[in-house]
Order: sequence, then C-alpha cells, then structure tokens
Amino acid sequence: MILTVTLNAALDLTYSVPVLVPHGSHRVREVTERPGGKGVNVARVLAALGHDTVVTGFAGGRTGDVLRELLGALPHAPTDALVGVAGNTRRTVAVVDRSTGDTTQLNEPGPHIGSDEWAAFLGTFGKLLPEADAVALCGSLPPGIHVGAYAELIRLARSAGVPVLLDTAGEPLRRGIAARPDLIKPNAEELAQLTGAREPLRATRDARRRGAHSVVASLGPDGLLAVTPDGIWRARPPRSVAGNPTGAGDSAVAGLLSALAEGLGWQDRLTRAVALSTATVLAPAAGEFDRAAYEDLLGRVQAERQAPAA
Repeated sequence: MILTVTLNAALDLTYSVPVLVPHGSHRVREVTERPGGKGVNVARVLAALGHDTVVTGFAGGRTGDVLRELLGALPHAPTDALVGVAGNTRRTVAVVDRSTGDTTQLNEPGPHIGSDEWAAFLGTFGKLLPEADAVALCGSLPPGIHVGAYAELIRLARSAGVPVLLDTAGEPLRRGIAARPDLIKPNAEELAQLTGAREPLRATRDARRRGAHSVVASLGPDGLLAVTPDGIWRARPPRSVAGNPTGAGDSAVAGLLSALAEGLGWQDRLTRAVALSTATVLAPAAGEFDRAAYEDLLGRVQAERQAPAA
C-alpha cells in the first residue's frame, strides 16, 4: 500500500474560457469539479495505475463532504482515511485560457486545525504506517499546523522503516529536509528559495547536502534532474506539449512513488515520472492523465545518467 498525506486538501474547480482578459467579464464554457490537494492528486494517479493507495489528511465542512463524495465516486478510487475537522475544506480555482493554454490559479488558505484535530491525525497516521510500502507528504500546511509538521511525520516514517517522499515548499521544506527524507521533489523556484542558487545542478546538490537522501528537481518542460546516491540523472520528454500544467508535478510524484514501490531503478523511475507528468498536461484537470499519451511516452522519454560535473 502507498500512503499519501494531504494536510491541506482542496476541492479543485477548473474554469475554461476562450480568452482570459484582465478586468473583464467572462462566460465560462466548461467547469470541472474534482477532489484535490497535491497528495490527493498523487493518490488518484497511483490508483489509476493499479496501486493500492490510501489518502489521509484533513477534510471538513460542506466542501469537505463534496470532496469525499467525489473521491469515492472515482472509477479508480483510493481508500479514504481523511480525518474530519470542524473547519471548511478550501477550494482552488484554475482558470484556463483556451487561446494560449495558460492557467491562472487561485488557492484558498484552508481551515484552521486545532491541537485535538492534529492529535487525531497523528493517531490515524500511526495506524496506517505499518501497512505502507511508501509515504508521500504533499502540499502546503493549513493554518494551525506547526511549521515542523512534516519533519515530525518524516521522523515517524523513518522510525517505522517506511520510505518517505516530501513535496512542499518554503519553511516546511526547510524544516522537513533536515529530518532526512528519502526523496524531495521541488521545482526550480522552490529549490532557489531553499538554497539561494538558480543553477539547477548546483541547487539540487545543495538541497541533497541539507539532508535529503535523493533530490529530484522539476524543470517544467525541460523534464527532471535527479541527484541520487546512484549518480546524477536527467530525463526529458520527447517533445513539448500544450495544455493545463496543473497537477503535472503531482503526477511526477506518483510516477516516482509507484516505481519505487515496484523496486525499479532510477532510470525507470524518472522515465515514468516524466511520461506521467507530460500526459497530465494533456488531461483536462489535475489528478488525471491521458493514458494513451502516457503509454506512448513511456517508450520515448530519455532518462540518462550524467557525467559528474566539477
């Protein structure tokens, strides 16, 4: 079983408009509503790939009820182990401009989590850990959760002997990486904020020195850069694609986790991650991927070991 943690789950709304004009009034042509939050998106992709997947974190209020209903209605539904809270689960709104393919994202902050609710989550997390083959800790922290929460969860996972992937940003990433996760997956901007370096290889190496066993950096359309105990790797899609990039990074996490759980090496992990993230850009909403494109890309993504740089 693969366990994903989404402390700040969301109900994702995607609006599609012909042209997004600042200060203008828009008639929305298409609306999609999905259960979301980074870890939920990861779990949805994992379940669609055929992996036994459990989602935990928080859900509350009317929005949380809708999220859970939509999660349970999925054709490949992960197991719902979300912890109920008094506050209302947040919403996110993605506005897709069909004329350019660009997406504008609006994210609410999330409900305030009380100390008793955090304690209830820790109890659920502790019960699920012994059954997990891997754990993904994903996304932002809702109000009320201490900034070292991910570091606390990483230590619990490591004590249980469960590999843990961390995908967050800012101070939660800085604190979390010091707890020595097995893998982190920042994007270029998150790496720069963490290390102060803009050059990808330098920043990725620096992040690994700060405590992560391995670092996989997302470089957007340029693919992934990985610094691991087995060397430095680059993986690139065979071509650039236009579409909605929301959730592409979450699909990359799902690719890395699923290949890790299957005991595959770094070349196969990165190939799968890039193929899934690229296929997600071609899908209408986060947490989904174009399966035909994914299967085609698997045979065409290039993942290669790089010679060590000076």
